[in-house]
Amino acid sequence: MAPDGQKWPDWLWIVRHGQSQSNVARKLAEEAAREHIGIEIRDVDVALSAQGREQALAVGRWFGDMATGERPNMVLVSPYRRAIETAEAICEAAGIEVSRADGSYVVDERLREKEFGVLTGLTKAGIASLHPNEHEFRMLFGKFYHRPPGGESYPDVIMRLRSVLGMIAREHAAGDRVLIVCHSVVVSCFRYLLERMTEEEILEEDRVNEVLNCSITSYRYDPTAGRRGHGGLVREQCNDVRPLIQAGVGVS
Repeated sequence: MAPDGQKWPDWLWIVRHGQSQSNVARKLAEEAAREHIGIEIRDVDVALSAQGREQALAVGRWFGDMATGERPNMVLVSPYRRAIETAEAICEAAGIEVSRADGSYVVDERLREKEFGVLTGLTKAGIASLHPNEHEFRMLFGKFYHRPPGGESYPDVIMRLRSVLGMIAREHAAGDRVLIVCHSVVVSCFRYLLERMTEEEILEEDRVNEVLNCSITSYRYDPTAGRRGHGGLVREQCNDVRPLIQAGVGVS
């Protein structure tokens, strides 16, 4: 641990993956009130759309405008294809050199998307018509605690992220600048932990501040923050898509 007791990296950036092919398919299916989004492959294998890659490159150029010693030097990424493609595009555009060989680039299954079990690939209409009992359970228990058969609740995701944060605190303290590339629910659950949110607060944020594709949420270590930050981590950005807007890339 650093002399001042720093147990966190200097910077922590959490980025949602770029627009994926399933994001596009879901939007079209919801608009048409279909039951299925129409993606037949495993969710883990869904790739970025063309726009999603442009979004990732825009974020990479934003990082690339930083001085070399200010850019991420450690990348943690979900094993899902769309997240890996996003991380690779960011590193390519930013000139960030990381490697699995030296442990500076890590694919971590704990960063995977929330698992939806029997509800995977269904629209809101599909859930209501094909799994009415689960629809009722979701209304009863609420979005935070409902766990569909074969899937996860928000607390399930939060439990695995507690382990990720513990690893970051142990292995990436002073001098490290960590980039995490993951998924919308995972971003929200990181915020829940780092900002000490309640169930009501995280669900309200989900309602009014939907996590956008390739948005950036970041935290900076501030030794004077004390209990204001999560052990010294202070939020600097939240759901920030200015790099996409500045690049003229569509926001989704």
